Amino acid sequence: MDSSSPSGKPGFFERLSSLLVREPEDREQLVQLLHAAHQRKLLDADALSITEGALAASEMIVREVMVPRPQMEVVDVGDTLDDVIDRVNTTAHSRFPVINGDRDHVVGILLAKDLLRVRRDAPFNLREWVRPAVFIPEFKRLDVLLREFRVSRNHMAIVIDEYAGIAGLITIEDVLEQIVGEIEDEYDFDEADENIQLDQNGLYRVKAHAAVADFNAALGTHFSDEKCNTVGGLVLHHLGRVPQFNETIVIDGTRFQVLRADSRRIYTLIVTRPPEADSPE
Repeated sequence: MDSSSPSGKPGFFERLSSLLVREPEDREQLVQLLHAAHQRKLLDADALSITEGALAASEMIVREVMVPRPQMEVVDVGDTLDDVIDRVNTTAHSRFPVINGDRDHVVGILLAKDLLRVRRDAPFNLREWVRPAVFIPEFKRLDVLLREFRVSRNHMAIVIDEYAGIAGLITIEDVLEQIVGEIEDEYDFDEADENIQLDQNGLYRVKAHAAVADFNAALGTHFSDEKCNTVGGLVLHHLGRVPQFNETIVIDGTRFQVLRADSRRIYTLIVTRPPEADSPE
């Protein structure tokens, strides 16, 4: 197979091979050669970044990138169909671990697309729609997990610790993002231009870095921005700590529900405007 481009110029692998005439003795030397290739215009920035990401992923373990157990977005096996649909609409995720009472007991995985086949006029039992869950140890390497994801065609795995307890979850997107960088979804609110959006259920999706002044204008509230300039800062100041996923905070009648957060910061909130708030202009 000819690796040259149609124009007759040397292709990517041909140019890289010419650079690696002397075989590198360790990974550090390989990285140095790749950077040298980039400086000599033999390797563009994207190719360099992906190659470095692939090398880094081979040394990382699942525990380093998984979604921790407290932040897992789950549904309960006893939930009603309306409860599950509301959960899907609120989070906009396509897969959910299904628990039985608590997060230490994961019984399977629900694919949101399966709900399209549920008849609304028939009794609903979530157990009938649960698919088997894949359980993996938290010390599995990311490159090994990616290969397993490709072979099994699974997109989510439940992570267990050394005592067989639930430690968190990881998706194929989490692994790929370590290699190619963050993957933007055209429907991902976190990547949207607007900081404040009204959804079809009458709830506001608000980015934590939205200005308090803009928030007041959109929702008709009257929060002061003297101490906190952003909505996330307002919540942190009121609570005195970083809230967990799905935690609800009520400030002056306005209900803030954490949609996305990690151990250090808030990213996205679901906000319910109080009935007595002035109508936004």
